[in-house]
Amino acid sequence: MKIEKLPSGSYRIRKTYKGQTYTVIFDSKPTQKEAMLAMADELKKVQTKHESMTFRAAAEKYMESKKNVLSPSTIRGYATIMKQIPESILSKNLYDITALDVQKEINRMAERCSPKSVRNHHGFLSAVLGAFYPDLKLTTTLPQKVKSEPYIPSDDDVRRILEHAKGTEYEIPIILACHGLRRSEICALSPEDIDGDVAYITKAMVQDENFDWVIKTTKTTASTREVVIPEETAAQIRQRGYVYNGYPGEITKFLYSAEKKLGIPHFSIHKLRHYFASKLSSINVPEADIMRMGGWETDHVMKSVYRHSMNAKNKDAQRKISGKLTDAIMEKEILS
Repeated sequence: MKIEKLPSGSYRIRKTYKGQTYTVIFDSKPTQKEAMLAMADELKKVQTKHESMTFRAAAEKYMESKKNVLSPSTIRGYATIMKQIPESILSKNLYDITALDVQKEINRMAERCSPKSVRNHHGFLSAVLGAFYPDLKLTTTLPQKVKSEPYIPSDDDVRRILEHAKGTEYEIPIILACHGLRRSEICALSPEDIDGDVAYITKAMVQDENFDWVIKTTKTTASTREVVIPEETAAQIRQRGYVYNGYPGEITKFLYSAEKKLGIPHFSIHKLRHYFASKLSSINVPEADIMRMGGWETDHVMKSVYRHSMNAKNKDAQRKISGKLTDAIMEKEILS
């Protein structure tokens, strides 16, 4: 065992055990025997301290500690991830888990899950380990993110969907979605939250860890906002005395059925928020105002929407150039 002298005049010995490095400091230079005994005592203390905590127990303590500060849907997501973790890790002593164990688990997940799901899985594992085993340094290699261009409905798509929904329970929810409201916000909205043509968004309906629908605060601080809605829609809500009385999933089913019947490319109700942002960006509304109206806390989604809009504009520009180029070529052929 190597004994190192430090600039301070003290002496240090180090040992790597199960991927972790442990250090013992001496005031004066120890003999090899003293160094070995001191390190043995240090490892014994570590093992004694860490002898009775499985990953399952740590994960349950972690979720309980976050129960009142994280959204019910986040806690439900954690519970789902727990069901995906193999027993070989759940029952393992937390302090015996190594960075290699975590990498192997991520490799296993990557074989059958999307990169996003794998990253969420790793996020939970690392959060639990970070809370109870901060000395463990993870250097996990995660699957590369998949770049996708989500379909954002066109004006014609939205018009046809709204015509199809007219007079049904789903007309108002879809109109509100087109004005930037999340499905969870629509389902939690009541006539009391509307003053004139302004809807005050302060709550959301989500599923808790038991899959029961509950009302909670909005997704983020930025999500609590005021949204101007059509006066006709506000009057219709006041007249019938409610916004929407069904389950959130029924809105999704109706939209899917409408798209299929009308021959419209499939998109989720959440994509109507992207449509909302895309329309505002197309008329040069400042990014900060779009984020505020839509209740976005970061500009991640906004940049995605802008990229989609710019790609569409670029394609239109290329078509015009291609047309002019074709005309020029044809004109040259005619002249020759």
